[in-house]
Formats: sequence, C-alpha cells, structure tokens
Amino acid sequence: MSELIAEAKDKNIGTSLAVFKPNEILDFYAEPVDRDWSAKQKAILAQQNLFENKFEVVKKLPYKFKFRFKDNQEQVSNMMIEDWEAGQLFWRQLAKYEGNEQKAIEDVRKKYFDDFAKTKDLHFYLGTTQRHHNTAPNPFIIIGTFHPKIENQMKLF
Repeated sequence: MSELIAEAKDKNIGTSLAVFKPNEILDFYAEPVDRDWSAKQKAILAQQNLFENKFEVVKKLPYKFKFRFKDNQEQVSNMMIEDWEAGQLFWRQLAKYEGNEQKAIEDVRKKYFDDFAKTKDLHFYLGTTQRHHNTAPNPFIIIGTFHPKIENQMKLF
C-alpha cells in the first residue's frame, strides 16, 4: 500500500487506479453514516444532467462498508468499499428482512468476508477521488473486487 500511495502522490506518476492483493483480510464491517444526503449533496445531485435526461436520485446508504486488511509489509489498513454491488446487496437483503438492518449487514458481511475473503483469491480494484487525491494520507478507496476461485496447482512429480 505504501508504494501505491507514494505513486499516487508523485506528480510524475499520479497513479489513480490500481489492482491490489491484500496479504490478509482481517475484517469486513459496516460503519453508520448520515442517513440522508446533505443540503449541499442534494444540490449537486439535482444539478446532474446527462444529456438532458431526468435521473432519480438514488437512496443514500446509511452505512459505509469497510475492509480491514494487512498488506505485504504487515501494515494494517481500513479501507472503504464503494462498490455498487455491495450497496445493492444491502438494499436487497434489507427488503428481504423487512427493514432489519442488522440482518442485511450480516448478509453483506457473509458475502464479502466469509465468501470472498475466506474462500476466494480476493483482489481490490482501487481508485482515488479528486477531493482526497492530494490531501488524504491514503487517497484510495475500493471501487470493486475481483474474486476468482483459488486454484491449487497440482504436483508435477
């Protein structure tokens, strides 16, 4: 992670997208956040106009989902995942459990931690945001996951 962060902050390199394989996933958790868009966010969202089409403002997730992991230098990081699929899984499970947020969060955790982190070869797609690229200690967030099955190589002899 430290190499990626240094590359992101280097004006000559400016890395803003990367694929990253954590050395060890320690946890996946949900952190409560504001349940509604701020007035400033609502104003920005209201101004969005892609080729004059009308868009419905998406409902705000009331949680930030985060991974806690170690890199290859044993450095521990907590990083938010802004993957559309994680949010959609939360909303789908929330409807399934008739509004029980804790059960919905448990199902998101089961998918991302118990399945992806423990039974797959999990990699993160990382990206920076313009707002935090040059100011945050770590400008990266997880924008997606790649989680193929673990393939054990057969013995040659």
